[in-house]
Amino acid sequence: MTDAASDANRIGRATVVAGARPNFVKIAPVIRALRARDIAVRLVHTGQHYDDAMSESFFRDLGIPRPDVDLEVGSATHGAMTGRVLERFETDLVEHPTDVVVVVGDVNSTIAATLAAVKLGVPVAHVEAGLRSGDRAMPEEINRVLTDQISTWLFTTERSAEANLVREGIDPRRVHFCGNVMIDSLEASRAAWEGQGRDGDYAVLTLHRPSNVDDAEKLRGILRALRPLAARMPIVFPIHPRTRARIDAFGLDDELAALSQLELAAPLGYLQFLGLFSGARLILTDSGGAQEEAVVLGVPCVTLRDSTERPVTLDHGANRLVGADRDAIERGIEEALAIDPAAIPRPELWDGRAAERIAAVLAESEGEAL
Repeated sequence: MTDAASDANRIGRATVVAGARPNFVKIAPVIRALRARDIAVRLVHTGQHYDDAMSESFFRDLGIPRPDVDLEVGSATHGAMTGRVLERFETDLVEHPTDVVVVVGDVNSTIAATLAAVKLGVPVAHVEAGLRSGDRAMPEEINRVLTDQISTWLFTTERSAEANLVREGIDPRRVHFCGNVMIDSLEASRAAWEGQGRDGDYAVLTLHRPSNVDDAEKLRGILRALRPLAARMPIVFPIHPRTRARIDAFGLDDELAALSQLELAAPLGYLQFLGLFSGARLILTDSGGAQEEAVVLGVPCVTLRDSTERPVTLDHGANRLVGADRDAIERGIEEALAIDPAAIPRPELWDGRAAERIAAVLAESEGEAL
């Protein structure tokens, strides 16, 4: 291939897709790194999360440019949301051609945008590829598996992800271990959130997954399992709108009242959230991203799920996987409180430069890779 032909086939335009809170955290460093490589970026916001606390504030905190378009899909069932994104993003892609579509994570916007792109012959780069919980009952697991199967570039956050992909028949040449872009955002904003935690010991609770909050008895059991901890220290609970609605519908306000030092809060912006997390003695969560942030912040974590797609957090000793069983939760809390935060090692390549590695791979890709 001549130099002129090679240059003609290099990636010069990228369309980056974001839809939900974790996406915003991941795309910020990717956009900066692509532009630093002179790749023109078009940002598409699907509108999957659209309220200020879960969308607009993250754009402000992370310095993300205003989206070029908001598809405004809003909240809906999985099928309806996926269909809306696919239809509207396809129209946008036809009107605004690109060399690559960059998707992140595992939300409905991710699989929908990927399907729209590949059906139009546009290659896809999947950031955070290869993560697996092994639980096909989780909608996110289906989104991950399908997105990886049809993406051209698969950028992984941990070594186990490549093994997952190879086991599923993915060509290893498509896989690139680059690190974790969520940690890029955490490190880039450190000066803004560091030292913003509260005084004294406290725990932080996040709870939003349907498997936990859509089952009245399971949700009741989780809240009751937290009573001994609430008697020991404050539990700050930035409550997700979905969780608030389920608590109201199930009549569980008495269970909240029984948590003696529970402090309810509205959903927080990104910097507020990291500041609160960074000063915590313990994090209790069913969020994937929170598990990762806890490892780097050196805060012991108890994950209220039966499985995790982020095994590196378990391998590094920062995380305890307890499900929704009351005895397991109480035991996990005691084990986590016994962890020495200073002894939690940082995972490989979680160094704040993952997006730079991703941009380098894409910038150096030529026609034959497409």
